[in-house]
Amino acid sequence: MFARPPKVLIAKPGLDGHDRGAKVIARALRDSGMEVIYTGLRQTPEMIAESALQEDVDVVGLSILSGSHMTLVPAVRQAMNRSDLSDIPIVVGGIIPDGDKAELLTSGVYAIFGPGTSLDNIITEIRDIVKRKDGDA
Repeated sequence: MFARPPKVLIAKPGLDGHDRGAKVIARALRDSGMEVIYTGLRQTPEMIAESALQEDVDVVGLSILSGSHMTLVPAVRQAMNRSDLSDIPIVVGGIIPDGDKAELLTSGVYAIFGPGTSLDNIITEIRDIVKRKDGDA
């Protein structure tokens, strides 16, 4: 199915100090066979892009509960684009109002996972994103 396990970077951009959900997701992805890098709290967009580059990840997952997703997600995408990582999909988890979802999706976010999304659905969606990215779908 995969030449190697999918590699996912989980990051907490901005000043949001709540990371329990990000840690739960990181563990679930790891337990499903993915390689996971968790960058920790208070990451800048540039730090996230640098980590994605250094770790050669397949997907970047951003966990945002602070309400600053409309600023942080585009900033991360721009930092990744400047590092020639425009082909790396971004997924977002957290509190994202319905009115913001369409704009995030049209700006290049591949998936949005809100509170209550099952771990199985997140795992399946990330695997599907990696397959599509690799041209295996």
